[in-house]
Amino acid sequence: MGTERPERAQQVGVAAAIGALAGAALAAHRGGRAALAGALAGAVGLGASEAVARATQRPGEIPPLWSRIVMSGALVAPLGWAADRAGVGSVPVATAAGAAAGALGLRPQKVVLGPAVGAAVGVGLSLAGGRGRRVPGPAGLGLAGGRRVPGAVGLGLAGGPERRGRQVPGAVAAAAAVVGFRTASAVLFRDPQVSLLAERVHPEDVPFVVPLASQTRYVGTGYVRSLAEVLGGTYTPDVKDIGIVASLDELAGPSFDPAGVDPLVREFYEHTTRFALDIVPEWRAWVRPGYLLYRTLLARPLGQANVPMSQREVQRGVHSRIDTITGADGTVAVRGWIRSLADTDEPIYVGIYTTYRHEGRGYVSVGFPLPQASFTATLAPSAREGGGLVLNSRSELDQPGHYLTYIDPQTAELTTAVVRGFAERLDVHADGGVLRAEHAFWVFGFPFLVLRYRMHRKAE
Repeated sequence: MGTERPERAQQVGVAAAIGALAGAALAAHRGGRAALAGALAGAVGLGASEAVARATQRPGEIPPLWSRIVMSGALVAPLGWAADRAGVGSVPVATAAGAAAGALGLRPQKVVLGPAVGAAVGVGLSLAGGRGRRVPGPAGLGLAGGRRVPGAVGLGLAGGPERRGRQVPGAVAAAAAVVGFRTASAVLFRDPQVSLLAERVHPEDVPFVVPLASQTRYVGTGYVRSLAEVLGGTYTPDVKDIGIVASLDELAGPSFDPAGVDPLVREFYEHTTRFALDIVPEWRAWVRPGYLLYRTLLARPLGQANVPMSQREVQRGVHSRIDTITGADGTVAVRGWIRSLADTDEPIYVGIYTTYRHEGRGYVSVGFPLPQASFTATLAPSAREGGGLVLNSRSELDQPGHYLTYIDPQTAELTTAVVRGFAERLDVHADGGVLRAEHAFWVFGFPFLVLRYRMHRKAE
């Protein structure tokens, strides 16, 4: 209880600050005093909302949906105000806000629904705003050239009464679009995209999570070096003969016998740095706009999960290396497989590869460090005809899946959520003496990306 109260007070304080900004943005069009009053009302309202949500939140659950919807509306209100200042109309603002909310939803149906709801809300608000007050013209009689014109009254002809529309504030349009989209989405899609799995647990309680975060806002190709400074141990960059796993035998289980693996496949996993990679990305057309937004706003500034958009990019060359951290006993404690564009060293992936065993089976867990967090893909191995190896996140077993974890910087305790609907399958095999791999990704059953690899030994 001693740590819960300060943390809850901090959460309420942050919510109150967000509410103050939102309230000021929503009321700014009425003048300075109204903005000040709006800020006060927003701080009290959102702070109280957060306090109630946290008080009713059960252990192992995320805050209730209604509070998350209110918070999302408050977060976009200042952005709508900024768009207003730039002269953007309410319909484009609402459409863009809905599109952004839909893109963050990941599900293809939500990607389509977001801009549709946003545009509908924007048009609806504009029409409502257009029903402004009547402004009478001279005499208000609808006279034209001294003669009475039938039907002219109320049409604004020749000085008759006319309607003057009121511009809907951008903050209102943005907040209404996001709240409208999220409410509609909650009604239409009842299965959760993210569900809380564990809260404030120790790493050994969730062995399928790689509990390594980035200490800064940028991950980048120097991540393992900075991690060594935090963990201690000996950092070695670009190890010349090492694999992403120590031995494929660690993955043995009922669905996978390492003895049946093609020697070339085994060599790739146990001596990955002997090979160079050629990558051909194949994106589905529907996901390209959303991915371009994600890449611009998140992946590149973060230096992580920055998959090339086209074959032209990868023709510049891909540099693959493994950096390690070795413990005092001489064993490799961390294997960081870093892939980047050869000419600029711009990161593509920075992944920490681990293996572990659970109930007689071996698993591969790949952690992708994020600021104070980690995104982990845990994959189950299975044999492929011809001596190949398949790693799959879709399984009836309880370990495989995708997990987003917050890592407390003081206690190192983990709060882990399951990211449902996301799936991947990696198929590595030898084809006529050539080593190939297909890495396929799905979101809610919809395929959106296949990375095709060709691996060949580096020149001595």
